[in-house]
Amino acid sequence: MSARRLLVLPGDGIGPEIVDEAVKVLDAAATAFELDFELERRLVGGAAYDAAGDPLPEDTLEAARAADAIIFGSIGGPRWDDVERDKRPERGLLRLRSELGLFANLRPAMLFPQLAGASSLKAEVVSGLDILIVRELTGGIYFGEPRGIREENGERSAYNTYVYSESEMRRIGRVAFDLAMKRDKRLCSVDKANVLEVTELWREIMDELAADYPEVELTHMYVDNAAMQLVRDPRQFDVLVTGNLFGDILSDEAAMLTGSIGMLPSASLDQSGRGLYEPCHGSAPDIAGQGVANPLATILSLAMAMRYSLNQPDVAQAIEAAVEAALDSGARTADIAGAGEAPLATSAMGDRVVSFLQGD
Repeated sequence: MSARRLLVLPGDGIGPEIVDEAVKVLDAAATAFELDFELERRLVGGAAYDAAGDPLPEDTLEAARAADAIIFGSIGGPRWDDVERDKRPERGLLRLRSELGLFANLRPAMLFPQLAGASSLKAEVVSGLDILIVRELTGGIYFGEPRGIREENGERSAYNTYVYSESEMRRIGRVAFDLAMKRDKRLCSVDKANVLEVTELWREIMDELAADYPEVELTHMYVDNAAMQLVRDPRQFDVLVTGNLFGDILSDEAAMLTGSIGMLPSASLDQSGRGLYEPCHGSAPDIAGQGVANPLATILSLAMAMRYSLNQPDVAQAIEAAVEAALDSGARTADIAGAGEAPLATSAMGDRVVSFLQGD
């Protein structure tokens, strides 16, 4: 079997630090499971703009197209706030998603029992939390045209277009139903069908798809109520499916139920299962270079890559078990450390996971 190709895109801020720990875990897993990987690194985001004047250089895009999976760090920071809009780091990530057709974003929000006390909600509300948010990633208002800023009648106005095609809705809906079939067979579709025609059609399409999945219980919820219910009773949900804008907001809200966004991985998949894997948090420029960032979301993103793109479920389970063991041993970075718990540095947390992965 030929070597699987992994592209590493560290990005900006804490990206290089946390990605280094994921690569450390990848190396240990490759040794333990006798796997063969070809690893390639490229620039993206602000780092790419500084080096090449483009947040997504052509050589990075070509390497991404050739890769079986992409391990992504984070992008952006205030130093690029004044860069022209099309050259900002975030535009590089949006282009990458669009060019690769990464339409399905999977964001699990699972509370590790060792961190129940770190959540801002009461332990009895979040204990046992295990939610999967399926977000459509390449359509909706983030990509809709026309868009822009114009001047009319002596003042500026701004406009964006919220548009989804029926085929885009069906495509993401089937991903969500398929995933619900593998879990608790409950799917909640989130929309604003009482106000927005786009989501009125969205609801209609989800109802039509439900006929193909009679075992899945489909419910609908307006996005404002969904935001409230995630705080009031998050365990009522199993899988949620929604569009790009609503998914962006709700997945970050769900992330904080777990105690730290530094714990949550994500996957962005194309039609064939090839994907980009990244932590849900941002580049955290305020702590970049200090060696205090939490690498676990990136390490868990690597586990998702093993499961969804590289067909190595045993390796995925081993990495996840090593993270659990590290937490059981008391390993904590600053963002998840409680009172009286000494935090580990980024590299020390990676070392702890590697140690348990190797069975030391």
